[in-house]
Amino acid sequence: MPHSTEHSSEQSSEQSSERTRHALVVRGGWDGHQPVEATEEFIPFLHEQGFEVRVEDSPKPYADHAYMAGVDLVVQCVTMSTIEKDELAGLMAAVEAGTGLAGWHGGIADSYRNSSDYLHLIGGQFACHPGKHPDERTGEQADNYVPYRVTITDAGREHPITAGLDDFDLVTEQYWVLSDDYCDVLATTTQAVRAWDPWHRPVTSPAVWTRSWGKGKVFVATPGHRVEVLRETAVRTLVERGLLWAGR
Repeated sequence: MPHSTEHSSEQSSEQSSERTRHALVVRGGWDGHQPVEATEEFIPFLHEQGFEVRVEDSPKPYADHAYMAGVDLVVQCVTMSTIEKDELAGLMAAVEAGTGLAGWHGGIADSYRNSSDYLHLIGGQFACHPGKHPDERTGEQADNYVPYRVTITDAGREHPITAGLDDFDLVTEQYWVLSDDYCDVLATTTQAVRAWDPWHRPVTSPAVWTRSWGKGKVFVATPGHRVEVLRETAVRTLVERGLLWAGR
């Protein structure tokens, strides 16, 4: 039933808090990141948390301002691809008004390379994932799989997304990220110097970060190359927490 203007403010507040929240899952782009399979890992979780979930295979819904005004959480899993000006404008307006934006790996940190405004919104862009020794490469995705550690920062130990998580190790793509200091970094990873690399000192990049944008929140985790990485306990935990934290 619609709310009556005669309801008390307390009753209205209670009913508002019980409303169904809406999540928009946008997936697509490069198939190597398994956008369908990866997002399917978390859609049941969103349902369990009370979200009604809509799934789309392009960013076209972002341009629908009336629809986006009612979206509480955008989960984006689109690697590379392109975004139109009206779509990006709609996404940015929604986040500024309070819609949460969350994602992992290339689905959010390597999307829409044609748009500097998108990069500004996210705050970090995939630059490379230095891989194995050239002599060990076979032309497969695994050429870029290396052992590395994700280190929780001091801020991360106090943040609800990463509180209680210990540093953890993965063998997968290690993202070297270009970022700015408006990101609230919850975890980092350090790229070592190997004999065949052209850089001369270790390079530390954010691995998990958040960003406040208007009334909205942005959550990014760089681990998540494929489903098996997302199923790692620490990765799954921080992604699930990040989705809930970002959601309005």
